[in-house]
Amino acid sequence: MSNKTKVLVIDDDVNICELIRLYMEKEGFEVVTVYNGSKALEVFRNEAPNIVILDIMLPGADGWQVCREIRKISNIPVIMLSAKGETFDKVLGLELGADDYLVKPFEPKELVARVKAVLRRYEHKDSDVQEIVYPNLIINKTNYTLKVNGKEMEFPPKELELLYFLASNPNKVFTREQLIEQVWGYDFYGDSRTVDVHIKRLREKLDSEGQNWQLKTVWGVGYKFEVK
Repeated sequence: MSNKTKVLVIDDDVNICELIRLYMEKEGFEVVTVYNGSKALEVFRNEAPNIVILDIMLPGADGWQVCREIRKISNIPVIMLSAKGETFDKVLGLELGADDYLVKPFEPKELVARVKAVLRRYEHKDSDVQEIVYPNLIINKTNYTLKVNGKEMEFPPKELELLYFLASNPNKVFTREQLIEQVWGYDFYGDSRTVDVHIKRLREKLDSEGQNWQLKTVWGVGYKFEVK
């Protein structure tokens, strides 16, 4: 595989991490491991994995906290691992946004099968529905709807497309010219100040006060969708 699917394994048990690595790499996946919950989010941001295998019992921050933080910035698949098999743990994991749940001890081949199944579901869902979810913000580009604090709001297509693009690339700065190319297209002959007008309108409509996200101006460069 020239472009390998990247798996991030977050587990404080080195032996389990290496076992997962062995089976995953045999199937052609690239594997990145981290053993501490408090470092997990930093590694997640830096590595940009395609799927996360996440243990619940972790030093620094537990799996619940890590899953919650991942869901604030991404909707990529998460499979949770736990030595606990109680229904409460499974329900809590799924409510926090996990896509699947596997109880230790597990068969590595079953984990591989579940990873493949979850990725297939995710890819199918992603191809059918273009939707980005943040706390109190849902941007759906498939049916051009946008919900803020649970309320559906009317947004002109280009405003929604601009917000969708920026939110798809959290914390990345784009110049006005880059945004024109990505949202309006290369054949757009208008002024780059069009971006400023659309950003201004978006800010007026979005209630970002108290949220962990906001449209931010990077002076002298452009704009970004900042996620704290």
